[in-house]
Amino acid sequence: MKFICIGRNYAAHAAELNHSVPEEPVFFLKPESAITRLNRPFFLPDFSEEVHYETEIIVKINRLGKCIPERFAHKYYDEIGLGVDFTARDIQRRCVANGEPWEVAKAFDGSAVVGRFTNKSNFPDLQSISFHLLLNGKKVQSGNTSDMIFSIDRIISHVSRFMTLKMGDIIFTGTPVGVGRVEINDRLQGFVEDECFFDFRVK
Repeated sequence: MKFICIGRNYAAHAAELNHSVPEEPVFFLKPESAITRLNRPFFLPDFSEEVHYETEIIVKINRLGKCIPERFAHKYYDEIGLGVDFTARDIQRRCVANGEPWEVAKAFDGSAVVGRFTNKSNFPDLQSISFHLLLNGKKVQSGNTSDMIFSIDRIISHVSRFMTLKMGDIIFTGTPVGVGRVEINDRLQGFVEDECFFDFRVK
């Protein structure tokens, strides 16, 4: 299993980090060791002073695929979920400034929170799914898949040009505006529409 994460897929989020809007999907990977499973605590790493949450719609791949045409991409996933792509922002800034790869800021242990999944048939329109994050009871992120620059099907087609997708792979589809720092004892609750998909604390 691998995590494929899409960067800068919401224009407002790209703007808040002073990044340009990409012309095609930008992606990076997290290893299987990055997973924090449903509702288990996230442990702040000791090597960063500024870890940020990034709440994202996630998709679970259901079959082997390579060079998938966009018109067939919908056949390669049945489930939609919600997750958090944790980022060591201070380390990421340093890596970017030095022209270095930044897996160290994204792929560390526990950095991929995976909430529960539901069948995609529960949504009448996959391009109009609302989701939000509560931090200690306060709404800090709110997004809708209609604001994604690249649709789920476009993402799957693009990524599969470069690497084989396997059953169980999870795609993080990008985060909306409103990312921010977490502290020990924070509680994060993620919702798709009005249903809670994860509820965990920072340790």
